Amino acid sequence: MATVQDMIRKKGTEVFSISPSASVLEALKLLAKHNMGAALVMEGGEVKGILSERDCVRKLDLSGKQAKDTRVDEIMTEKVITIDANEELEACMALMLEKNIRHLPVYSAGTLEGLISVRDVLREVVEVQRSMIAQLEHYITGGGR
Repeated sequence: MATVQDMIRKKGTEVFSISPSASVLEALKLLAKHNMGAALVMEGGEVKGILSERDCVRKLDLSGKQAKDTRVDEIMTEKVITIDANEELEACMALMLEKNIRHLPVYSAGTLEGLISVRDVLREVVEVQRSMIAQLEHYITGGGR
């Protein structure tokens, strides 16, 4: 079965991050530039939190704060849920659904390997299903003898 590591191999390991002291406006520019829904908040190579578009809308806009005057660490989500690269795709989907999250940092042996999104998971599910359908069609049409 497919693992989280399989998704990272396909997507790549590049992770975009922002400093906790950066302005939310800088973070929004980073998200827009790379067409991302979230970025890790890092300092000295250590994950301090995660900042999503959802955080910006709910914690910034609704409180009347200005993006240019608000620091990332004022609105970021500090408790970051992570997943191990060896976990299976189903466990990843279950975790994202259970915790109602759209982005997951991936670790392997304590090292940050990448960041996956619910879109990455959906893409992998579709690919696995397509492969399974192709195998079944091959078997049904007699190619599996």
